[in-house]
Amino acid sequence: MKTRISITIFLILSAKLLLAQEAKDTSDLYFRHLELDQVVITGLTGDSRLRETPSPVSVISPLTLQGTASSNIVNAISREPGMSALTTGGSISKPVIRGMGYNRVVVISDAIRQEGQQWGDEHGVEIGGDAVNSVEILKGPASLMYGSDALAGVVIFHPAPIVPPGKMKARLSSEYQTNSGLFHYSLNYGGNINGVVWDAVFSDKYSHSYRNSVNGFVPNSAFHELSANAMVGLNRKWGYSRIRLSYFHLTPGIVEEESDNTGYVPGLPFQQVYHWKAVSDNTINLGPGRLKAIIGFQQNHRQEYEEDPSEYELYFLLNTLNYDIKYIADLAGGWKLASGVGGMFQHSRNFGEEALIPDYSLVDAGLFVTASKSVGNWNFSGGVRGDLRFMSMDVRKRFSGFSASLGAVYNISDAVNLRLNFARGFRAPNIAELSSDGIHEGSFRYELGNLSLVPENSLQGDLGLDFSSAYISGQAAVFYNHVSNYIYLAANGGQAEGMPVFSYYQGNARLFGGELSLDVHPIHRLHIGESFSYVNGRLYGGEYLPMIPAPRLLSEVKWEFTHDGDHKFLNNAYAAIQLDWYMAQNHFYGPAGTESATPGCLLLNFSAGTDIVIKGRKWLSIYFIADNILDTAWQNHLSRLKYMGFYNMGRNFTFKLLFPLL
Repeated sequence: MKTRISITIFLILSAKLLLAQEAKDTSDLYFRHLELDQVVITGLTGDSRLRETPSPVSVISPLTLQGTASSNIVNAISREPGMSALTTGGSISKPVIRGMGYNRVVVISDAIRQEGQQWGDEHGVEIGGDAVNSVEILKGPASLMYGSDALAGVVIFHPAPIVPPGKMKARLSSEYQTNSGLFHYSLNYGGNINGVVWDAVFSDKYSHSYRNSVNGFVPNSAFHELSANAMVGLNRKWGYSRIRLSYFHLTPGIVEEESDNTGYVPGLPFQQVYHWKAVSDNTINLGPGRLKAIIGFQQNHRQEYEEDPSEYELYFLLNTLNYDIKYIADLAGGWKLASGVGGMFQHSRNFGEEALIPDYSLVDAGLFVTASKSVGNWNFSGGVRGDLRFMSMDVRKRFSGFSASLGAVYNISDAVNLRLNFARGFRAPNIAELSSDGIHEGSFRYELGNLSLVPENSLQGDLGLDFSSAYISGQAAVFYNHVSNYIYLAANGGQAEGMPVFSYYQGNARLFGGELSLDVHPIHRLHIGESFSYVNGRLYGGEYLPMIPAPRLLSEVKWEFTHDGDHKFLNNAYAAIQLDWYMAQNHFYGPAGTESATPGCLLLNFSAGTDIVIKGRKWLSIYFIADNILDTAWQNHLSRLKYMGFYNMGRNFTFKLLFPLL
């Protein structure tokens, strides 16, 4: 096959590499990781400094996201240590934290948990990346804060911060990727006048089929993504009130070997996915603390067209009402307390000729209380939570769970922190695990649910150490997670309607591993970065768990030519080269051919970028990223297309332009 040459501009500004830079933008100052006491995250008892948080947390800054080339927002964060993505081509990706994904990861967007029928392999995250300013990743059981499904952790997509009083902002951005012909543009406008705040983002993205050196074009991997977000609110001394609205529309092609479609318009079969959301986000200052009340409604439409572009075969309609009400207080003696209730009401219906899952209703409620206190160099935090979930389908099901967390951080010095945390998590079986019965066309298999499934419960311990100095900074974390009644999907060796049959099983499992990241800057402008992630998952006395990511090592050398404060025409100019090593994954679930081993691969990447500054004002930011420069043929162990014989994307050049208009 012909080697297809493509050019990519890519900026991989690792958060840890950018932390040493001076920044004029207040959002950049907000994410300086060298000063851990300045980094504020979502803690058990409200906003907390990172150095006070015992559980492992990663924060991805706005600059890192701006300088990253990806086809969707989940891929953009999948290089963070401990993170990976389950992918179906370029348009659909699901977050995986320390080897667990699907309904074990809660995604928060617009202040509420995203509900988009995430039980399906080819059901991605319905969030436009241009509305995301920064990302917070909580690794490990977070059921205490977010209830059922946060067994592996939480991904929080934060919107842009409110514009300073009396200011307005506007930005136009565009992006082009050579491999898939991806063209992407977005427009953002926001302001803050007399306490009236607003923000709006519009984004449009097109891509034809991607290609690699083995398959050439991967047929029908094209997609079109359209998204819009708006926020309007009022800031006052008593607190604030905001209304957030969002719309997301994705049209992805479903890759099939028989297809010959490689253009921008997906051919049959394809999906139409629509997601609407409205959220009321309110905070009222009350007594020694504040009352937060968040109410949201979201609606997810998922249609699949197989033989006729005007007639859907599958049509799932999901309505979800979310609520989260809590009181957060700073009390005498250094105590911080938070308590509240949260949950959702959910109803799903089928309108297609085929139905993989039955119609169902769900009621979910949780009650929690958390506390934290600092004593000398120690910071302690913990809490308890109880959850109830009722599901009504062909039968009625009731699930209950108990979650708890207890942890401590010891600030050995201003530069070194030791963390220890123990957490118990809870997850109820989802509708597909309980009741699926039919052909899952997007996954090319016949799925059988299991009504006898019981909730998963996890007990995880985390130990971490982070340090920073003028010349070196790093983080190290190890974990061990015991999950009782772990639910997994595997081939049972049978056939139904020409498809292999997959059934849901349950057993006790353990996962262990860790992450390591290091940034060495021996001289002012040179940064040498390393990050490593590893997870091992296995059923007790049995097989390895399915869908466990391969060990991964990323190495980067970056040179900063100029940065803020130099007042030059080319400001914040840099160049970086990266080696991305996916090691071989030989620990796989093999019975009945469910999975196979995946060989390792080494990818060579390059990135460069700069701001154009004229008379002290930034007029333009330019990024160039070259991914997989050697056009290496490779397969990710978490790529669903691997089992159809398709490889991941080959050489790709990305060009990215950001124009500040106001």
